[in-house]
Amino acid sequence: MQKAAFNELEQRLAITMRENQHDEKIARHLDRLSDALDSGVQSKVTKLLNSLNGAEIGDLLESLPQNKRQAVWALVKVDLDADVLVEVNDEVRAGLIADTSPDDLIQAMGDLDIDDLADILNDLPDTVIKEVLRAMDRQDRERLAQVMSYPEDSAGGLMNPDVVTVRPDVTLDVVLRYLRVRGELPDAFDQLFVVNRAGRYLGQLKLSDVLTKDPACTVSELTNRADDAIPVDMSASQVALEFEHDDLVSAPVIGPDGLLLGRITIDDVVDVIREEGDHLVLTSAGLDEEDDMFAPVVQSARRRWVWLGVNLVTALMAAVVLYAFQPTLDQLVELAVLFPVVMSMGGIAGTQTLTLMIRGMATGQVSARNSMAILRKELMVGILNGIVFSVIIATVAYLWYGSPGLGLVMAVAIIVNLVAGALAGALIPVVLKRMSIDPALAGGVVLTTVTDVVGIFAFIGLASYVLIAQ
Repeated sequence: MQKAAFNELEQRLAITMRENQHDEKIARHLDRLSDALDSGVQSKVTKLLNSLNGAEIGDLLESLPQNKRQAVWALVKVDLDADVLVEVNDEVRAGLIADTSPDDLIQAMGDLDIDDLADILNDLPDTVIKEVLRAMDRQDRERLAQVMSYPEDSAGGLMNPDVVTVRPDVTLDVVLRYLRVRGELPDAFDQLFVVNRAGRYLGQLKLSDVLTKDPACTVSELTNRADDAIPVDMSASQVALEFEHDDLVSAPVIGPDGLLLGRITIDDVVDVIREEGDHLVLTSAGLDEEDDMFAPVVQSARRRWVWLGVNLVTALMAAVVLYAFQPTLDQLVELAVLFPVVMSMGGIAGTQTLTLMIRGMATGQVSARNSMAILRKELMVGILNGIVFSVIIATVAYLWYGSPGLGLVMAVAIIVNLVAGALAGALIPVVLKRMSIDPALAGGVVLTTVTDVVGIFAFIGLASYVLIAQ
């Protein structure tokens, strides 16, 4: 168990380091590109773009204001256009497509893999879609239709139907000759898939075995197990977990009847992980990861109105509760100084639990079977933290105002609100998920309302009873 935990930690550290290196690389490219644009020398910009791949250019375009973005996009080679369009977010892609001639779009789409084409086909103008489909052969059109028939966030939506298959009864020598005749192989090609005559998936044959084992060996002798295939309806998040747990480079995708439908590669999974990270960070603030950060001011402002309005309503709810205790605040002004401490502590405690729950749900670590155990644990954490910090805050309140009663009220209020925050942080994601509401989107707003209202009732309500009664 310790070794497994250490390996997982080592993998996560490696991923974090690679992400930091990637971000630093993009920052360097952005600095160089900005200098080239400021110089006004087009050849410098073109030279820099020619040294980058589609993903790097996509990152740069998302980082540029719209006027500079259009200027840079016009200098990108046509054969890179499609690769760039696949990498950028939906809103930026729409703008780039609008700035590209139909002929260039048609030419660029011809070099895309089926799975990548499926991701952006519906974003293209109708005339371009018709020409792209007309240029494809019947088999590729059928494969494209198959991929697009599945939800985008499922294994079927991620898979590429371009696979290399072999029969179990042939020898490795035959396989080698077949690969030479085939010539071009798919990207991230590390294994062949073994199928029977009906196309049913039987297992995997590692490319390393094909190259190193006795050519007289049959495929069936070296075939790995067939129980590790990914169902076509598996969610993209679960696919990412499968790749992480089994250290996969590629994996077969099968239908309910066991037929091999395609394969998923590690580059697709990295995209899923990055998108989920962006989703978690941005939706917690009421934002959409597909929005253009350089969109017009009015457009960006309108998008934020919904959650700003929701937050205003919840804040007014807390204000109404506070207004009900105005007589108490008029008599004990020190309560107005101290009650933000109570609400803040409850909010932080609740946010910690809420974040753990949302992450656990995203990684599959939280389910109906263990949610009660997590709830009990977080409740005990809230109680313990409440006791520890109530002593500290009660002491501060007593030393500040010289009132034992006020210190006692602060102590009880802190315990109540930390427990309420932990309880709300554990329950809110579960309830929202059952209501088909994204916990990352709405959880923070609901939690803030709960901790604010409970904090006001616990602190000022208790003060009204204990201090005013005295």
